[in-house]
Amino acid sequence: MVAVPAGPFLMGSQDELAYPADGEGPVRTVHVDAFWIDARTVTNAQFASFTADTGYRTSAERIGWSFVFAGLLPDDFPPTRAVAAAPWWRQVEGADWRRPDGPHSTWETRPDHPVIHVDWDDARAYCAWAGKRLPTEAEWERAARGGLHAKVFPWGDEFEPGGRPRMNVWQGDFPNRHPTADGWYGTCPVDAFEPNGFGLYNTTGNVWEWCADPFSPSHGGQQRVTKGGSYLCHASYCRRYRVAARQGLFPDSATGNVGFRCALDVT
Repeated sequence: MVAVPAGPFLMGSQDELAYPADGEGPVRTVHVDAFWIDARTVTNAQFASFTADTGYRTSAERIGWSFVFAGLLPDDFPPTRAVAAAPWWRQVEGADWRRPDGPHSTWETRPDHPVIHVDWDDARAYCAWAGKRLPTEAEWERAARGGLHAKVFPWGDEFEPGGRPRMNVWQGDFPNRHPTADGWYGTCPVDAFEPNGFGLYNTTGNVWEWCADPFSPSHGGQQRVTKGGSYLCHASYCRRYRVAARQGLFPDSATGNVGFRCALDVT
């Protein structure tokens, strides 16, 4: 874990990249007390230790299926139900954190990748076992900014400084062509790119990260905040690979692009 000092920061965004309907604005000054946060998202290997110690079974394991990005399925994979508004998501029997792309895959080939197919309660169960908790949205955003002032990304305002990818997001034409200039198709190791000024890795791209907060009063507080975007984000439909961006998911949502990192109070 890394220590994030107490202090104020400008939270949210109202620039041309923002999604006002997501509640990114208004930009406001928020004070956050000092706290600790994981430098990296929780990995498959770490989650395996948790389940081995406790016998815990995730919601996807209990239900027996989860949603997997279609591009990660074999060419001969049989037709399955897709999400109507996002047909690149396919319902896959047997997909869970142990088999992240379905029965043909295993977490053991990617122990240093973020654990996925975990819902909000799964993440909280791991945090409790580890003696930690989920970060608040304000804590997450302050940590993700790495000490920079009102910048779009953890490293500044430029998407790819010097033409070099700084995070794991979709490149090319979504969802059909992905030239993998960043070196990855699907998730990448939790420390694959340079850390920000506080020492946090991959706070944008790779996987969405659960936070403790409700997303919006308009949903009766039922949805929870996720932050950071994922390997499937692309400017053509989802510019949410920014530190201010946010997304609401129902707590029982478990898909192939959602993970988490833990936080801890300073005592």
